[in-house]
Amino acid sequence: MKNWNNMRSDILKIPVTRVILLIISDLFGILLASVLSLYVRYDFQFMDVPRNFWEAMLAIYPYNVFVLLIVFKFMKLYKSVWRYASSTELLNNIIAVFLCAVTQPVALWILGRRLPVSFPFYYGSFLMLFTAGVRFSYRILHVFQNRRLSRKAGSARINCMVVGAGAAGNAIIKEIEFSNYLSMSVVCVIDDNPGCHGKYLRGVPIVGGRECIPDSVGKYGIDEIIIAIPSANRKVLKPILEICKETGCKMRILPGMYQIINGDVNVSKLREVQIEDLLGREPIEVNVDEIIGYVYGKVVLVTGGGGSIGSELCRQIAQHKPRQLLILDIYENNAYEIQQELLQKYPKLDMAVLIGSVRNQTRVEDIFREYRPDIVYHAAAHKHVPLMEESPNEAIKNNVFGTLNVAKAADAFGAKRFVLISTDKAVNPANIMGASKRICEMVIQNINERSNTEFVAVRFGNVLGSNGSVIPLFKKQIEQGGPVTVTHPDIIRYFMTIPEAVSLVLQAGAYARGGEIFVLDMGEPVKILDLARNLIQLSGYKVNEEIRIEFVGLRPGEKMYEELLLKEEGLQETANKRIFIGKPVTYDQEAFEEQLRELYDACQGESEHIREIVKRIVPTYGYEAE
Repeated sequence: MKNWNNMRSDILKIPVTRVILLIISDLFGILLASVLSLYVRYDFQFMDVPRNFWEAMLAIYPYNVFVLLIVFKFMKLYKSVWRYASSTELLNNIIAVFLCAVTQPVALWILGRRLPVSFPFYYGSFLMLFTAGVRFSYRILHVFQNRRLSRKAGSARINCMVVGAGAAGNAIIKEIEFSNYLSMSVVCVIDDNPGCHGKYLRGVPIVGGRECIPDSVGKYGIDEIIIAIPSANRKVLKPILEICKETGCKMRILPGMYQIINGDVNVSKLREVQIEDLLGREPIEVNVDEIIGYVYGKVVLVTGGGGSIGSELCRQIAQHKPRQLLILDIYENNAYEIQQELLQKYPKLDMAVLIGSVRNQTRVEDIFREYRPDIVYHAAAHKHVPLMEESPNEAIKNNVFGTLNVAKAADAFGAKRFVLISTDKAVNPANIMGASKRICEMVIQNINERSNTEFVAVRFGNVLGSNGSVIPLFKKQIEQGGPVTVTHPDIIRYFMTIPEAVSLVLQAGAYARGGEIFVLDMGEPVKILDLARNLIQLSGYKVNEEIRIEFVGLRPGEKMYEELLLKEEGLQETANKRIFIGKPVTYDQEAFEEQLRELYDACQGESEHIREIVKRIVPTYGYEAE
C-alpha cells in the first residue's frame, strides 16, 4: 500500500500526467453534464427523455470536446497550480464554462439538431460544478493534508494570533494555511471592528478587539502575534503594540501599506517589531524632488562617510544619481564596508573612497583641490559624551578645528553648500562634546557671513541604532543576561531613526540659504527607562524578573533632558512642517576669531584649562571652574 502511495505521488508530480488526467476528467465531465442536463430537465426521469434528444446530445459531444479543450487551454486552466488556486482561477473557470455553454445553439444549428431551450443553462451549471470541483478538490485535499501534518508535528507547531481582519490578515492566514514549509497555525484573530466579532476569517475565529489580546494569548496558547494592519500609522499602532509586548509573545509586523497595494503580502515580508514602532511618532516625510534637484549631477563629499549618519547619507545620496560621491573617513574598515555595499547596489556610481582625517588641513585641501565638491556634508566628529569628558582637547581638535578645516576648504574651492551635522547637545551644553558642536555651529555661521558658499547646520536628537547610542548598548546587555543600566529613572531624550536624521539633513540642504540652523520637531521626548523596558520585552524577557534594570547615576556631562533651541534663536517654519529654522545668534566675529586662535593654541598644547576657554566662547556651557 505504501509503495502504491509513493508511486501515485511520483506520477502526479509529472506535469504532463496531471494535464492528461485533467483532460480525461473534463471529457467525462462533458458527458456527465450533458446527461444530467436532460435528466433534470425531464424531472429526473430517464424514460421521459425523447430519443432524438439523446441522439442530439451524442452528436454534439465531439463538438463540445473540441470547444472545451480550446477554451480551457486559452484560459490556462491546464497550466494553473491548483494547490494554490484562488478566486482568479475560479473566475477563469466560470468564463471558460460560460463560453462552452453559449456555443451550444451554434453547434446544434450546424448539425441540424435540436435540444431543449434550457439545455445550455443546465449544461453550463453542471459542467462548472464538475470541472471546478475536480480542480479545487486538489486544493482542499492539500489543506487537509497540511492540517494533518501540523497535528502530527504536535509541539513543533507555532500557535499564532493575527491582529487585523482586513486584506493583509486574510493574505497572511491564507499563506500559512496552504504552505508546506511553515510550522505555524493561526488559531485566533483580533480586530477592533465590533461587527467582525464572533465571525470567522478563513475558518479562524475573530475573538474580539485589542482588549481581548491578553486573555486570548492564554486561552489559545499563543506563541507569536502577527500585526497585520499596514494602513495604521505609528500613533495608532503604539497602544496595540504596548498590549502585545506585555504578553511576552514574539511579535512580528507588516512594514507598510504599499505591500497591500502591490499585492505583496506574505510571511516573508513580516519583520520583528522594533523599538521605533513604540515611539508613537510618524516617520519624517521629505520632498524627494527637492533633494534630487540639488544632488543630481553634483559632486558630493561626505566626511565621516563610514559612520552611522555618514554611511546612511551616502546610501541616500547614491539613490539620487550624483555626478560623483566622495567618501572621506579616517577609519578604513568603515569606509570599506560602505564602499562595497554601494558598489553592489549602484555599480554605475562614480565613487571615490578617501582615507584621511579632517584634522589634517593639507589632506583636506588636497581633496578639495582635486575633486572640487559642489556639496559637502560634514558628519566627521567625536560624539561620545563620557569619552570626550575624559579627553576634552581631542574633542576640540577634531570637532572644532576639523570643521574649520573643511569649512575653509569649501569656501576656498567654491563649494556651493556646506551642511554641518550638529546635535541638540549643542544647546546650553552640559558637556565638552556639546560645547564643541556649538562652536562648530558658530564657525560655519561666521564663515557664511563672508563666503559665497551656503553654510548651514542641522540639529537633531539621539539617533536610534547609531554607533555609541543607547539601543546597541541595551541590546548587548540583554544578550549577556543583564542588567540593563539606566543612568536615572527620569532621564528623557528625543529620538529619531538614522534614515529620518539623514532625510532631514538632505532636506536642509535643499532649503539652505546660508547661516541657518535647522531643527527637527521630533515629537514628545522618550523616557530612557521606558526604552529599556520596551527593549527587554521585545526581546522576549520579563522586566526585573529575567532581565534586571539597574540605575547607575548620571555620567559626567550628562543632562536630565536635552533642548533643541537656545532662547535667543526662536523658530521659523519651513515648507516641511517637521523642520524649523533657528534664527542666527549674533556675536562679535572679530572677538570670536581671536578666541578660536586662543582655543587652537590651548588644545594643541594639551592645556588643562581648555574648558575655561570654551566657557568664554560658549557662555551657556554648564562648566563651573573648580
